[in-house]
Amino acid sequence: MLSKVISAAYLALWISSCVVTSAVDVHMTRALQLMSETPLIDGHNDLPWQLRKQFNNELNKVDLYTLETTHTNIPKIKEGRLGAQFWSAYVPCETQYKDAVRQTLEQIDVVHRMCEKYPETFMFATSSQDIMKAFNMNKTASLIGVEGGHSLDSSLGTLRTMYQLGVRYLTLTHSCNTPWADNWLVDTGSEPSQHNGLSPFGKQLIVEPPPKRNVPDDVLMKVNNTGGIVMVNFYNDYVTCRDTATVSDVADHFDHIKKVAGAGIIGFGGDYDGVTRLPEGLEDVSKVPKVVAELLRRGWTDEEVKAALGDNLLRVLREAEKVRDSLNGTSPDDVPIPYDEVKNSCRTSYGYPNAGAVHSLSTLVLLLTLAGSFQINSFINCL
Repeated sequence: MLSKVISAAYLALWISSCVVTSAVDVHMTRALQLMSETPLIDGHNDLPWQLRKQFNNELNKVDLYTLETTHTNIPKIKEGRLGAQFWSAYVPCETQYKDAVRQTLEQIDVVHRMCEKYPETFMFATSSQDIMKAFNMNKTASLIGVEGGHSLDSSLGTLRTMYQLGVRYLTLTHSCNTPWADNWLVDTGSEPSQHNGLSPFGKQLIVEPPPKRNVPDDVLMKVNNTGGIVMVNFYNDYVTCRDTATVSDVADHFDHIKKVAGAGIIGFGGDYDGVTRLPEGLEDVSKVPKVVAELLRRGWTDEEVKAALGDNLLRVLREAEKVRDSLNGTSPDDVPIPYDEVKNSCRTSYGYPNAGAVHSLSTLVLLLTLAGSFQINSFINCL
């Protein structure tokens, strides 16, 4: 009799296990179907930085089909159904006041060359139309974001030049102050404020001060009111404030954004190849569909999932393109930052006969045209 009870218990356990497994498969199947209809657009991948660190940007020494020392390669991209990627043109804060512009241009160049070397996989993109064209061709649309205002060397001309080279977003700071903006560490109290957020020149670029790494609820609601987007970072330290995290922890961030400000402001910003720790189950770009499946398991509708996958980013980019097109023929703001604010031993003063020129705010429109939106890495206090 006892053996029959035990056998029945094992049978029940086996049936329960089958039901759970079946449910997971159903969600993953649906996730992959939705990803075939709407491009997954990721806002942040540091593969170009890994190409510099590991190969000094010598692409001839790299095979992205077989590369195994990064979170990202072509087979992983295909498995992860990556429809579009903003590749990060990142250089460290140590380059500020030195060769930040040169190094950033080299990172922009390596993205272009990556697309040229693998045209069967990547298509260089600068617009919402390009993203959809690449998606319909079963290629990964490749856009560029510059990570940190120190890459501009406080020059609007450099910003415009980078736009012409295909850059479509700029984060105001990385982890260092610029001569015109305080970085996120100021908000934590670990660094002193130099500009109370933004200097007058910084306000030529944007009207709101930089947010912290974890975006508070009031900023989420402001992003909703302005039609922007928050792209969730997968770095364990931002997800849980610990060395470890899970797919469920990442999905908690998506849930919180939706609860506070709606699914219409959410995007993916994985930060692959730019971080040292990733959640269990999200170890490389091939694993991203697991997040989509988890959102479906939690009751997200198809429309909400598609919004997070790419529709929200496409909306923001299209609005930026409307602003750009409406300004055709408008003269750009060319008032430089005052020399006293950038003076250092590595900078000359050519072109500064009148120090202390008064700035206008018209370049705010320029930034909206060039960037459309800036990426916010995460959003809530760590769990």
